[in-house]
Amino acid sequence: MDPDLALSLGLVVAAFSIPSILSAISDSRAPRASALTVLIGGALILYAVQSKPGGYELGEVPDVFVSVVGRYFP
Repeated sequence: MDPDLALSLGLVVAAFSIPSILSAISDSRAPRASALTVLIGGALILYAVQSKPGGYELGEVPDVFVSVVGRYFP
């Protein structure tokens, strides 16, 4: 898998887990599914950072995300 794609997917999965976590906490239940999605998102981000030589800088992340969206969604 392309490290840029893994980073973008990891960020999207992690971002979508935040409302799920808040919903579980407000309903007084354990956020089990939310914890799983956070782990998946974190693993994708970790894979992307480790597989790209030199890693990513914080300023690169928006450009990487836009390039992946432009590459897969014409």
